[in-house]
Amino acid sequence: MKFEVVEHEGKRYAEIIRAGTTVDKSVFFSPAGSSFQFGLLAHGHDFVEPAHYHPTIERKIDDLQQMFVVQKGVVAVDFFSDGGVRFHEVVLRVGDAILLVHGAHSVRVLEDMQCVSVKQGPFLGADRDKVEIGVQR
Repeated sequence: MKFEVVEHEGKRYAEIIRAGTTVDKSVFFSPAGSSFQFGLLAHGHDFVEPAHYHPTIERKIDDLQQMFVVQKGVVAVDFFSDGGVRFHEVVLRVGDAILLVHGAHSVRVLEDMQCVSVKQGPFLGADRDKVEIGVQR
């Protein structure tokens, strides 16, 4: 199993599930209190999940997390400290998935890419949901 966590100065920046990772049973890697749950579903042959729905429960979410799965190409994700210093890079290939949890990041396309992307809504617009930072070179 290949699950990675990017942390810096006590802050969780990202969780990564690499392509080809397998589990015998469903597992979520994110802490239970996280506003976005990231994991793998796995069940044996003939498993049937009973019909169900998820009830409306008011939840307070004050962060915006984003997850994407690379379908085509190669993508680098750079992580930056609060002061704008790059401290880590993750290169993602087809089938790799990442959950961007907290902190500053940038995405660089190394080979033409396409990703499935999921983030919490509603989208409030780039001017409210995205804050660019100054990066130290």
